[in-house]
Amino acid sequence: MVSEYDFWLLDLDGTLVDVEWSYTRGVFDRVGDRLGHEFSDREAEIIWNGLTGSRDYQLREWGIDPGAFWDAFHAEEDPLVRAEQTYLHDDAAFVADLDEPVGLVTHCQEFLCEPVLDELDIHDWFDAKLCCTEQTGWKPDPAPVEYVMNELGVGYNGHQGVLAGDGACDVGAAWNAGIDAIHVERIGHERRGRCVLGDYRVQSFDELEFPQ
Repeated sequence: MVSEYDFWLLDLDGTLVDVEWSYTRGVFDRVGDRLGHEFSDREAEIIWNGLTGSRDYQLREWGIDPGAFWDAFHAEEDPLVRAEQTYLHDDAAFVADLDEPVGLVTHCQEFLCEPVLDELDIHDWFDAKLCCTEQTGWKPDPAPVEYVMNELGVGYNGHQGVLAGDGACDVGAAWNAGIDAIHVERIGHERRGRCVLGDYRVQSFDELEFPQ
């Protein structure tokens, strides 16, 4: 049973929401055209979901300059189209019912994140949010998590919190910030190629039992 936490932090993409595969495939086709690299479905899945950890490291392993990739990637992403093709996982609805402070810590860039939150009408789920940048740091760096904790007023003052996410970087960020981690496995261990540990490991948030 999940303990009664004082606050909740959540990742966005792959945790609360996902995007239709046709959108992802189209983006990687156009990015590939820009870079002269034909991305396979598996390569697109690996980068989109961060399956092997650091996306930049993986890109370098494939001989692709990360800076050039991300410039092309962000140029090819259409915020409104992405928002229209993004869907909310049914089991994510529990967030709307949380009485505790709730924060969002996501690698999704702000120009993409805001239209998604608007389209799905979930802005009011969050009391604070941070779209990570080079300046804020990236999970598993604890800095983005600590920033949102401070925005929520929970800091390191005896509050017990948890971060839920779909990636190893989310678990790492939680533990590095001294809070618990829930790993929600949306993809499956076989497709991911490894098992991600966490204080709680679920395939759906429906598996969590909340105190009454």
